[in-house]
Amino acid sequence: MSLKKSDDSAHREHDYEQDVTTAATKTGSRPYFGMTGTQLNIWVTVACTTAMTLFGYDQGVFGGIIVTQDFLDTMGNPDPNLQGTIVSLYDIGCFFGAMSTFMFGERYGRKRTFIFGVIIMSIGAVLQTCAFSVAQMIVARLITGFGNGINTATAPVWQSETSKPAWRGKLVVFEMIMNIAGFSLSNWMTYGFSFVSGSLAWRFPIAFQLVFSIILISTVPWLPESPRWLLAHGFEDEGLDVLVALEGDHASPKDESILTQRDEILEAVRIERETTPSWKHILRGNTGDTGMIKRLILGAGTQWMQQLVGINVTSYYLPLVLQNSVGLSNNLSRLLAACNSVSYLFFSFFGLLLIETAGRRKLMMWGAAGQCVCYILITGLLSKANDPVSGPSFGAGATAFFFLYYVFFGICWQGVPWLYPTEINSLSMRTKGAALGTASNWISNYIVVQITPIGIANLGWKFYIIWIVFNAIFVPLIWLVYPETANRHLEDIDKLYRDNKDMVFVFRNKEATQVARPQRFIDADEERLNLSRRGGASQLGDVLED
Repeated sequence: MSLKKSDDSAHREHDYEQDVTTAATKTGSRPYFGMTGTQLNIWVTVACTTAMTLFGYDQGVFGGIIVTQDFLDTMGNPDPNLQGTIVSLYDIGCFFGAMSTFMFGERYGRKRTFIFGVIIMSIGAVLQTCAFSVAQMIVARLITGFGNGINTATAPVWQSETSKPAWRGKLVVFEMIMNIAGFSLSNWMTYGFSFVSGSLAWRFPIAFQLVFSIILISTVPWLPESPRWLLAHGFEDEGLDVLVALEGDHASPKDESILTQRDEILEAVRIERETTPSWKHILRGNTGDTGMIKRLILGAGTQWMQQLVGINVTSYYLPLVLQNSVGLSNNLSRLLAACNSVSYLFFSFFGLLLIETAGRRKLMMWGAAGQCVCYILITGLLSKANDPVSGPSFGAGATAFFFLYYVFFGICWQGVPWLYPTEINSLSMRTKGAALGTASNWISNYIVVQITPIGIANLGWKFYIIWIVFNAIFVPLIWLVYPETANRHLEDIDKLYRDNKDMVFVFRNKEATQVARPQRFIDADEERLNLSRRGGASQLGDVLED
């Protein structure tokens, strides 16, 4: 089976791959510095997790900078509305960067798209570091966000297309854990530099982003392109070579397992191209009988919910929240934010352990319920924090529940919304599902980050009631309409919706809610395997139809 390219860019891309191969042959060097198998997979993971660590660092760094006096003075002491704009326009840049990836990312491949993103983000980081006005900072934030949007849309795809199937789910969650590690680093960085006078206190933490850029520029160019992208664009020899390299030294292009992987990818690409509906068909509801639109909405919904549970009220602004809402000093607010980030990082590892055993539904429901209780107690305690006698005690109690909120979020909500859209959507809708999910994340992120300084300034403790309501609503919503995707194959979800064409509410359907894979899907797999072994092609077709 062969997939051919038809436009001029195909020839340019093919020449590019051929030039790389020829250069390696002439120099006698082995590709990827001779690394194969697990070693090579580890280095791809290093590149992808560095991108997600940088993402987390960027999320947290402005929380410490926005309360730095020299920064405020340099920017003309912006009011809460302008502070929110400076911080949140970064998310608008991320949104457009992510969406641009779906326009040109497939043309240029995962590696080159990734490198474009790193270069753009580095330019933005330099401009932020050198900014002396609000206008300069806003432009720099938009550019940085654009690059980060490209990176965050590309890294998970590249990771999933180069890693072994058994590792994919855990690696996605691990990337989000490293996102928290970057967030923690930024909190400690801004806390440490709060003791430094002058503009160095905020310019150095911003410039530190370039360290991650250097790591990415040093690793991405020599790592393998996605074998799926190569095979999908007609580079079958190159794609086969990458599959061999990722498998290890013991593998060869003639191995049955390698050829099977190649054929599975080519078949999946063929099906995807033949069955993927256009946006026009999606908007008209012409998407077949597997509930594509419902599944698309459910996947994007997890990203909206992740933001509306209130995480970026504190991720971007925790020092500001502790200073303005709780009444703590600038120094203590920074220190507690940094300590909280370590607790957040620690408990996120429990999510890695529970993601398969507890399932997606339970984690999201437990998390929303716990976060709701935390915000109820935070709101009640902050309403008493201005009392001249007992106020400090109430403020300390509120701070403790901010810490507990992060425990629930780190375990339950950090990873699931990034996994769920890839699991709930069918193969033919994977790209569009990822696009809509990423867009949902950045737009909802922008809304929350934009309104938070204004809400804290104008509503005080009443601002946190908003997040109580959202968390409370999400518990029954997830229970009612979100099917379980843990321990399922894509075909299982297709069949679930095909057999239940009118299904919206899932709570009464055991197959849709149990964590273990339903037995009938296991039995069907075994029957297909037995028929295949006996060469029963006609019977196999009947089973697939059923």
